[in-house]
Amino acid sequence: MTTRTPHHRVKASRMLGAVLGLSAALGACTPQTAEVLTASVSDDYRQRHPIAVTEANRSIVVFVGHARGGLSGSQRIDVMGLAQSWVREGTGAIIADVPVDTPNARAAAASFREIQSVLMAGGVPSRAITMRHYRPDDRRTLPTIRLSYPKITAVAGPCGLWPQDLGPNIDNVTYNQNRPYHNFGCSTQRNLAAMIDNPADLEQPRPESAAYTPRRDIAFEKYRKGASTATTYPEADKAKLSDTGK
Repeated sequence: MTTRTPHHRVKASRMLGAVLGLSAALGACTPQTAEVLTASVSDDYRQRHPIAVTEANRSIVVFVGHARGGLSGSQRIDVMGLAQSWVREGTGAIIADVPVDTPNARAAAASFREIQSVLMAGGVPSRAITMRHYRPDDRRTLPTIRLSYPKITAVAGPCGLWPQDLGPNIDNVTYNQNRPYHNFGCSTQRNLAAMIDNPADLEQPRPESAAYTPRRDIAFEKYRKGASTATTYPEADKAKLSDTGK
């Protein structure tokens, strides 16, 4: 029978305490099983600021002086560009708002007749051109001829809505829960919508276009002769550094 001295009992107690302390420390490192959420999936900016496909007006303004009828060279180019755009994307008639009872009313009427002829030369039929008279409210501004037509367009927004503060606040749920603020991504969505040429691309892909047959025949002829089918770019040497000053 082994007899333990007080020194041995103190040593054993210290070892037992060390083991219990180590167990408690390891237990504290055990990962939590409950999932901690710091953000919500529903705060996706694409859902909060969606891009919508709708119908909106495209318009240009033609300034007309009181002593001159007709269009200038740059104005003819603007009107012709509008006609070409209408042929490609217009969904309704072109509306021409022409001023009346103004100092430039006669010049505006003469300018509209030339506008009508330019539009028709650009491919717009006469039945798709409608004129409306209007009286400007502000006599201080120069009355203009406004040409507009509806088209399919992509829009997003409006931006700049601030329902909550960005800084720390007891009532600011966005800040306390580490969620993106309300306007996050709005400007990006709005700019993307403005850059889209064909809004239908947001809904469906475009069909494949026909292959360019002349270029394909040249490549096949080179392949049949065993020549390289790579395209030669003579502009490649333009990227070299200049030797001027050496």
